[in-house]
Amino acid sequence: VSVGKSLAYGGTNMITGEITERVAEASTRFKARVAGFFYFLLFPFGALSLLARGGIVVKGDAAATAAGLLLHETSFRMGVAGDLLAVVSYVVVTALFYELVKPVNRSVALIAAFFSLVGCATQAFACAFQLAPFVVLGGEPHSSVFKADQLQALAYMSLKMYGPAYKIGLVFFGLYNLLNGYLILKSIFLPRFLGVFMVIAGLPFVIFLTPLGKSLSPFAVA
Repeated sequence: VSVGKSLAYGGTNMITGEITERVAEASTRFKARVAGFFYFLLFPFGALSLLARGGIVVKGDAAATAAGLLLHETSFRMGVAGDLLAVVSYVVVTALFYELVKPVNRSVALIAAFFSLVGCATQAFACAFQLAPFVVLGGEPHSSVFKADQLQALAYMSLKMYGPAYKIGLVFFGLYNLLNGYLILKSIFLPRFLGVFMVIAGLPFVIFLTPLGKSLSPFAVA
């Protein structure tokens, strides 16, 4: 009788283990799909950012840029909103991807998530440089101490600062991709080609740490 009970107990444990494994697998697939969805959102948000601000900033011409900003303020602000929405999407991707890869190496996954969140915070802060020109050109009382061309120059310089700040964020994203690529390659439940893709995607951003990065800066606004 005791043998029969042991076999029944063992069979119950086996069934319970299979159910638990299937639930965990379904949860992993769900997280991966949601992460993929939010990663996909980066493309329309990025397109919104580029299209909404397209042609407003005139390279090397502070006066024309100031005029364009005041004339198309709503459109430019929509572009900034696109940047911020992309940042929010990437925060969600970071959280979900951390949950996916932490079984491989929790410490490395945590460091990778930290790099990503620093990159998100940096790029969110960089958006302040795009909004500052509207304060400078908005006719505030303290602006009366400056001449019109000086205000235009200040507004243009603020936009110029966006590029370097944005690229600092890209460096952190590059490190994030490299670490995630490593974790994917070490995992047994994620396709290896995805790990290779992540490593390849991360390398160009890390290049911004080197002098070569100066010649590879298509992301600057002006």
